[in-house]
Amino acid sequence: MKVAFATQDLRRVDAHFGWAKNIAIYDVAPSGHVFLKAVEFEGDLKEDGDDDKLAPKIEAIKDCAILYVAAIGGAGAARVVANNIHPIKVNKPENILALLEKLERVLKGTPPPWLRKALAKDQRRTFEFDE
Repeated sequence: MKVAFATQDLRRVDAHFGWAKNIAIYDVAPSGHVFLKAVEFEGDLKEDGDDDKLAPKIEAIKDCAILYVAAIGGAGAARVVANNIHPIKVNKPENILALLEKLERVLKGTPPPWLRKALAKDQRRTFEFDE
């Protein structure tokens, strides 16, 4: 499944979704992860009430199941959820690789219902979950 991370430095989840300079996208499975791409955004990324600037970010993550962010506004969250992407807010900047390893461990066990639903978005894979 594809997972997106809102990041300024491509190493940590440290960005508000609307203001993120970069979105890093990884493919994640119980057996590991692969970096797919980083999408860089330019222009005025500061908070200004202009929800139109979210469109390129939504387009960039449209095939992702999960989005990790430091923060996300109400309009952004609504649009992310409307695209069947599960947003996850981190309380402080967190290392992307550590988050990927944690997600892999959860996938190896019995994922919670919300994560099973996110996994269902990826029709190309099937996972065997522990009973």
